[in-house]
Amino acid sequence: HYSVLDGLQKIPEMLDYVQELGMESIALTDHGTLSGAIEFYKEAKNRGIKPIIGMETYIASRNHTNKDPAKDKGRFHLILLAMNMQGYQNLMKLSTIANLDGFYHKPRIDHDLIEQYHEGLIALSGCIGGEVGENLRYGDYAKAKEIAQWYKSIFGDRYYLEIQHHGKQWDEQKRVNDQLITLGKELDIPLVLTCDAHYLKHEDQEAHEILLCVQTGAFLSETDRFSLKGTDLHVNTPDE
Repeated sequence: HYSVLDGLQKIPEMLDYVQELGMESIALTDHGTLSGAIEFYKEAKNRGIKPIIGMETYIASRNHTNKDPAKDKGRFHLILLAMNMQGYQNLMKLSTIANLDGFYHKPRIDHDLIEQYHEGLIALSGCIGGEVGENLRYGDYAKAKEIAQWYKSIFGDRYYLEIQHHGKQWDEQKRVNDQLITLGKELDIPLVLTCDAHYLKHEDQEAHEILLCVQTGAFLSETDRFSLKGTDLHVNTPDE
């Protein structure tokens, strides 16, 4: 819920749930912020769960300081995870720069900053809204390949292609996943299966829709409002 008006679940309830499911570690990656990291770390340690501190950062379409309305509204998601103290310090540095210097609609970083502060970090290519996913989604396999090669050149074996599953409704995600599997084989980049979790359990979906209405100033009754009801965004169980 540190992803304000986007994430619904609270940290203690989330950790209680994953503990019930038998999970031994979990990553927290809020949107553009590390605000939840301390609470998350302490609560996870109290339960004997390994906390993986991360952030779902925003990559600027150009330089992170560019703020041209005609060119810089676009941005891409990227998951960064701290693997050691150096990585945690670099993550804090990137978060600070993103919020103080790179803020334009969202807190943003860019490729130059990643090149400068990548040590100790694991990078996942992001959801369908990541640089690789977005290009695959709109049919530019060559560009997606070029981007994946760039990230591999920076992170080496600390870069993974991220695939997700949001229930049977979203065919577009499956199409992107299929291409990511091909790309992974072609470039020798391993895949990681992740869970895009905006709320804790499937039955929380309606409450999350209300949260999105608060975020966008819309009413539930509006048919053309921003909605995520077509996708399952709960914390998946190991069986799922």
